[in-house]
Amino acid sequence: RPDLAAALRELRAQYEALAARNLQAAEDWYRARCARLHERAVRSQEAVRASRREAGECRRQLQARLAEMESLRGAHESLERQLQELEERHSAEAASLQDTIGQLEDDLQNTKNEMARHLREYQDLLNVKMALDIEIAAYR
Repeated sequence: RPDLAAALRELRAQYEALAARNLQAAEDWYRARCARLHERAVRSQEAVRASRREAGECRRQLQARLAEMESLRGAHESLERQLQELEERHSAEAASLQDTIGQLEDDLQNTKNEMARHLREYQDLLNVKMALDIEIAAYR
C-alpha cells in the first residue's frame, strides 16, 4: 500500500506538473495570440484612420471638383447666352443690311432708269438742236 500511495503521489505529481506545463503553455499561447491580435488591432486602427483621412481628402477634393464644375457650368451657360444674343444680333444686323442692300439696289435701278430717261431727253433735245441748226444753216 505505501508503494501504491507513493506511486499515486508520483503519478499525481507528474499529472500536476504536466497540467502546470499545459496551463503555462496555454497561457503563453493565449498571451502570444492576444499580443498578435492586439498588434493587428493597432494596425487595423491605423489603417482605418488612414482610410478615414483618405476618404476625407477625397470628399474635400470631390466637393472642390463639384464646386469647380458648377462654376464652369455657370460660365458655360453664360457663354451660351452671350453666343445666342450675338447670333440674334448678327441675324438682325444681317437682315437690316439685306434690307439696305435691297433699297440701294432699288435706288440704283431707279437712278439708272432716270438717267436713261434723261439721256433719251438729251438725245431728243440734241436731235432737235441739230435739226434747228440745219434749218438755221439752210436759211442763212
